[in-house]
Amino acid sequence: MSKSEIRKEALKARLALSPAEVRQKSALILKQLMTLEEYRRAAILMAYLDCRNEVRTGEFIRQSMEQGKKVAVPVTDLNSNRLAPSLLINYPKDLAPGAWGILEPAPGCLRPLEPEEIELVLVPGVAFDERGNRLGYGGGFYDRFLLQTKVGTFHVAPAFELQIRPQVHPGPHDCPVHCLITEKRVIRTGSINTFELRQEGAGESSMA
Repeated sequence: MSKSEIRKEALKARLALSPAEVRQKSALILKQLMTLEEYRRAAILMAYLDCRNEVRTGEFIRQSMEQGKKVAVPVTDLNSNRLAPSLLINYPKDLAPGAWGILEPAPGCLRPLEPEEIELVLVPGVAFDERGNRLGYGGGFYDRFLLQTKVGTFHVAPAFELQIRPQVHPGPHDCPVHCLITEKRVIRTGSINTFELRQEGAGESSMA
């Protein structure tokens, strides 16, 4: 099955979930996420704002802010085809529909953060395999963004079990996630992203 066929099939299956199923499964997924040591340690994190039956993140954002964590959300720059993190202060009052109708900080509520400041990133996607490879919507926004985060930043994808596929055909510039969480399991992928590999290679060269 090709990437486009996997994307189409996975989107169809996800969109077929009822609101009650999305709500119930999302609660199970995010409850597991918030027990992870990486989440507990993270003082600054970035979460996507869900749309089109993605795992819901609203309650996760709310609870994280109540715990005193700093929470950023992505702002889409269509001119540069990049994402930029912006700190939330008032949730959900800071938000307004942005690119493709997805919520993001309104123009008067932009509070930029550097990608290197973020310790944990919630990564959306259409489909994943158990090695952490991710099939997104085709724009490459998250792959480019994740490469800007520092070594040690934890990349975790909340996903419904129906989004886990045997193979998603990753490309050379795709950035796998370190952990997948579904309503049924937590998958530690063991993946090292391209940036980490590059940094490790630089370290080995300097020691040679």
